[in-house]
Amino acid sequence: MTTLDLLNQRHSVPSRLLGEPGPDAAQLDALLRAAVRVPDHGRLMPWRLLLIRGEARARLGTELADLHLRKDPAVAPAVLDKDRARFSSAPLTVAVIARIDEQHPKIPAQEQLLSAGCVAYNLLLGAQALGFGAQWLTGWSAYDRDAAALLGLAGNERVVAYVHIGTAQESAPERVRPELAEVVDEWR
Repeated sequence: MTTLDLLNQRHSVPSRLLGEPGPDAAQLDALLRAAVRVPDHGRLMPWRLLLIRGEARARLGTELADLHLRKDPAVAPAVLDKDRARFSSAPLTVAVIARIDEQHPKIPAQEQLLSAGCVAYNLLLGAQALGFGAQWLTGWSAYDRDAAALLGLAGNERVVAYVHIGTAQESAPERVRPELAEVVDEWR
């Protein structure tokens, strides 16, 4: 398979369809090394990775559900169940954390954020190249400061992606892709 073939076959596998096995130690090392080979103006490394696996998956889900209930006592029980199960299917979730220096004199915050987004995308591509399925998700906890504190994030850090990685337990549906005429134009 060529690199272009890999790109043309890229698709997300819903996290609920991911299960064991996940990447072994050597595969995870290779995946993470590839993930951080991204454009990074000024070599700031405006990102870091937080691995969520093993027993920590259920614990994080429970703590997020508890946090959600404290914030909104009227939250539906089904929503809390979804919070609890959010990290339970895939054997590995990589939280991609953007570390943004809003006051950097040379590198705009947007470039730093996009670099972190590229890390998340490289995780998707790398997982697929290794034969795994993956999905990039966020959800309310990616945008909540109390959830950020639960994850140990600093004030200048935020979750840009939870990339769920594992073995597809069934085929993932293919979605309709845009026709190029719908999204490509030429400046004249």
